[in-house]
Order: sequence, then structure tokens, then C-alpha cells
Amino acid sequence: MSKQLLQGNQAIALAAEVAGLSFFSGYPITPASEIIHDLANRKTIKVLQMEDEISSLSAVIGASLAGLKAMTATSSPGFSLMQENIGLAHMMEVPLVIVNVQRVGPSTGMPTLPAQGDIIQCIHGSHGDYFPIVLYPNSVAELYIHTISAFNAAEESLSPVILLSDGYISHLCETITPASNVAIKNRERLPLGSGNRHFTGLSHNGSLPKTFDADNHRNLISRLREKQLHVAGQYNYYEYRKCRKKTDTLLISFGALSRVAYHFNNDVSLFRPILMFPIFDDLRHIAAQYKNIIVMEMNAGQYAHEIERMLHREVTLIPVLGGRINLEEIKNALSGVIT
Repeated sequence: MSKQLLQGNQAIALAAEVAGLSFFSGYPITPASEIIHDLANRKTIKVLQMEDEISSLSAVIGASLAGLKAMTATSSPGFSLMQENIGLAHMMEVPLVIVNVQRVGPSTGMPTLPAQGDIIQCIHGSHGDYFPIVLYPNSVAELYIHTISAFNAAEESLSPVILLSDGYISHLCETITPASNVAIKNRERLPLGSGNRHFTGLSHNGSLPKTFDADNHRNLISRLREKQLHVAGQYNYYEYRKCRKKTDTLLISFGALSRVAYHFNNDVSLFRPILMFPIFDDLRHIAAQYKNIIVMEMNAGQYAHEIERMLHREVTLIPVLGGRINLEEIKNALSGVIT
């Protein structure tokens, strides 16, 4: 493909088509609405506007079970409404993609302004134990390539894969050259109705519900976890920029805010996760080289708590709240903690 000037949400739509998307259902919501608008104009994709986000994901689950590659897109309040169905899709092992273009919350929050307040909701929003694969690009080019990654990971893991964005990245316009020769993972499992198979949200063994068997449930959860970790390991994308001068400080940031973090690479080393979850040991090994770990995120410390839990050490949090990024405020906050 030739170079194109694309908005982030347009790149998601284009990449979804390249990845083989056949069915999309969603409910328009700022700042994700451009995705459904764009896809509605693509003749190869069936698009339904639903009455809400609950029904949107229900339709996507049904379409995927019928054998179609399926996706929905929303923003933070809509993502909250999807949580029960996300748990269902994990238990039923349904491959699909959920795009969440984050905005300030809680509740309806600040509809046009970006945030990163759904980090923990990605992995603990639904009840029970499940182990999602979560990707978070920081550019239009990355939104394109990792939308395809999300579809491939969904097919390999037979699970919902979450592609995070935010109001800045999704509304950013950049010139990119969309890759046309990327590997696409095709659907291998037969659709519902083929053979003697059915699906259930109950704890089960194969197609047989087993709701009073603790050993079976433990084995089921263990199998789901190992499967997710195995597939996620193939998508363990991150960026590590080592500071050119000696520093004892590692700055961790992601999404739109990580683009601001690049300004401080002369004073600190930078780690930017693209695969947000699961968190692999690469970060543990990198962090072991630094005395001071700083996490900068557009929330009150959601990823910082996960990093502390993984590293078994305290980190310094720089929260950037309110939907605005002020370079001087960040510079002042960093100046007091850089070593």
C-alpha cells in the first residue's frame, strides 16, 4: 500500500479489514465513533449499530461463534457495560477483538478528553479468574499493525483480545505506510452447529457443564491461564530506550503519555509496554538494573500497583489526571525524583 494520512481510528478500521474482519457491531461513543462510521462504508464488512454496548458485544460473540471474525469498539463507559459478556467470552473461548478508546471517568466523565483509567478494568472488570491479552499502541502506525496483532492473537488464543487506545492516539493524524504483506491468522475452529458441539458459560469439561466439581474447575482455569500465557508470549511487544548517560532511574509509560516521556530520555531510561497484560519477566530483568522506578500514567496509579506487585518493590507514581498533558508539570514532577 502507498503512504496514507490516517487518523488513529481510521487506521484501526483499515487494519481490521486487512485482518479479515467480517462483522462489527457497536454503539457510537466519543472518542471511538469514527471506527463504526468508517467500517460502515466498507462493503466487505457487515456493520450493525446496536442499542447499547451490552448488546453490541453479545452480537459480536454470536457472530464469532457462527464463524466470522468479529469486533466491537467503544470508550470507557461502554467498556464497563461489556464486562459480563467479556467474562462469558473467556469462559466460552470465543475469539473476538474489543477496541477501547479511553476517556476520563468515572461515569460519563469528560467525553472528549483522553485518559488511561481502564487499565485494571481490562484484567479484573468481570468476575472470576480470566487472563486477557491487552495491547496498547502509541502511534497511528502502531494502531494499524497491532489491530492485526489483536485479531491474530484472538484466533490463536480463542479468546477476547483488548486493543487499548485513548482520545489522543485515536484522534491523532499521521502519515503511515500500511503493510499489506502481514501474516493473517485464519479461523480454524468449526462454527457453532458443526458437529456435536455446544458452548456454555458454566464451568465445564469439553462441552459438558460441571458445576459442582472443584477439581475440574481448577483444571479448567489452569488450562485457560497456560493457553493465554503461551499465546501472549508471541506478542510480548515493548520498547526499551536506555539512557545514553549513567542513570539509576527507569521511567515506565504507555499510550499517548509515552510520547511525552520520550522528551526525558536524556535523563532517564524508558520502558514502554505495548503488551500491557500479561506482564512478562522482561520488565523484571530490565527493572533490576535501576534503583529508582517511576510509573507515569493518566490515572491514579493503576499500572503502578501492578508493577509493584510484580517487582515486589515500591515505585514512584506520577499521575497525570484531568485529560490534559502539561509538559512543564511533568518536568517539575520528574525533577524531584530522578537520580
